[in-house]
Amino acid sequence: MNIAIIGAGAIGSVVAAYLTKAGEDVLLVGRNDQVAAISKNGLKITGVRGDETIQVKAATQLDREYDLVIFTTKTQDLEAAYQHNHEYLENCYVLSSQNGVQADSILGVHFEREKMLSSIVMFGSTYVKPGEITFNFEGNWIVGKPYTPVDPKTHEITDILSKAFPVTVTNDIVGMKYLKLFVNFNNCIPALIGKSMQETFADMDLCRLSILLLREGIEIINKANVKLVSLPDFPTDRIYGLTAMPVEQAADIIHKTLTTLSDKPLYGSILQSIMRGKTSEIDFINGEVVLMSSQIRSEAELNRKIVKMVHAVERTGKYFTKEEVKKEFNLTVAGC
Repeated sequence: MNIAIIGAGAIGSVVAAYLTKAGEDVLLVGRNDQVAAISKNGLKITGVRGDETIQVKAATQLDREYDLVIFTTKTQDLEAAYQHNHEYLENCYVLSSQNGVQADSILGVHFEREKMLSSIVMFGSTYVKPGEITFNFEGNWIVGKPYTPVDPKTHEITDILSKAFPVTVTNDIVGMKYLKLFVNFNNCIPALIGKSMQETFADMDLCRLSILLLREGIEIINKANVKLVSLPDFPTDRIYGLTAMPVEQAADIIHKTLTTLSDKPLYGSILQSIMRGKTSEIDFINGEVVLMSSQIRSEAELNRKIVKMVHAVERTGKYFTKEEVKKEFNLTVAGC
């Protein structure tokens, strides 16, 4: 099976590197600067699997039809990525890998639903610069089909992916993607202040903010009757438990978890986009809850505010200070 990966960012580069190393025929599609760096120097991967440079084929556009095309761009870039490569996307199987829950709806306009696979990436990586990636932590690659039942072709594809990453096949990919939405809910806070996850969540007030955002999000999801489905290593009880316990206790768990997640600085997906001068996926994470709240005529005041603030950072290039964030969300008020 020949494989094309569209999107040479943090996840796309790691996937291309380790599938190539496993012996698969892989093409990585990226921007001009990314392709130039990779073609000249290879893909430099540092992190939990050690440091190495892997020679990966790279191009700025698909050059032929491929059996499997994996989209690893951010959700907001999916349509443009499709249009840029549509000439060779008629007959392939397609695998989405984006955060949030909208990617399959966007791609579903262009592909036969029987050939669509959807996935959740539980490993983490950081884009350092073109051709250089940090692989921060290991995790499962969860694969399913959003519109049709899992079939033998799904297992054929996942058998190949499992040469590079631990893969889990599920019949509940949609419910799992909603749970993953909340796993990513914290990414908005580092994006406000321009700091790593570790530095951000060393501050207990910001840990409290993460819990308040999560509580509001879960309340909206419950009102909308959306069912969350447990991930292999992340049960729904972990999210529901955090929102049910006292704020201080839950904030302490956030603090201990996110300050020890990686030995190297870890930047959430939203901040990584902003640092590269691009728009982020905030509308498809916290913004998903805001949209849902409007649809059910409810209110998501905290998440609406944080989406607005992240867009302000995108627009101005100026981060908020921790003190400005705390004041905006009244985090210094006793018992918040």
